[in-house]
Amino acid sequence: MESQFLWGLGWAMWLGIFTSINLCPLTTNIAAMSYIGRRVSSPMQVLASGLLYAMGRTAAYLVLGAIAVTGLLASNELSSFLRGFMNELLGPVLVVIAMFLLGLIEVRISGPGMSEKMQRRVDMLGIWGSFPLGVLFATAFCPISAMLFLKLVQDATSLESPIAMPALYGLGTAVPVVVFALILAFSAQSLGKAFHRLTQWEWWLRRGTGVLFLALGLYFTLVHVFD
Repeated sequence: MESQFLWGLGWAMWLGIFTSINLCPLTTNIAAMSYIGRRVSSPMQVLASGLLYAMGRTAAYLVLGAIAVTGLLASNELSSFLRGFMNELLGPVLVVIAMFLLGLIEVRISGPGMSEKMQRRVDMLGIWGSFPLGVLFATAFCPISAMLFLKLVQDATSLESPIAMPALYGLGTAVPVVVFALILAFSAQSLGKAFHRLTQWEWWLRRGTGVLFLALGLYFTLVHVFD
């Protein structure tokens, strides 16, 4: 059981990193870091703002995940249903996520943005405004990030981990943001190159993970749904 829980923690961290480097969240994070970089003058302020933005994202996913998992665990009927049919549900869920990752299902939703009123509030807070900015952009789910977050909630519920797994998922989403902050703080010209490299890696990682999820989803569906 301990090894399964440790595997779950590593899985949550990877899901967070993978969520953050998908194209929609990746573009959002680059846009946020560019906005932060224009508002502050020194490299250390850029780095501090990036860390606060990453902390905002982590806090948002931790709170949302803890509420969702705790609610599912507190509902005895729903919790018993999920435990009883976890394997049956896992297959179709993985297949649907794989179809999103492989581009077989596309849902076009405009990326998150800030109103002028929100911009003024963030600017009034100085570098501390980066924290609520991270919360705002974390909760503006893209289709793929929403599906991956739901997968995290499902796994955290099965392992009864309302805090640790959502926290590591949030930290995982913050890792690329911290990298962007370091690049922007000390070499703003390299941010475009880093974005180009990450989009190339994202293409392969997304399809590789999609194929893996599809294979696992079909296996669980055939074994547990169709016996």
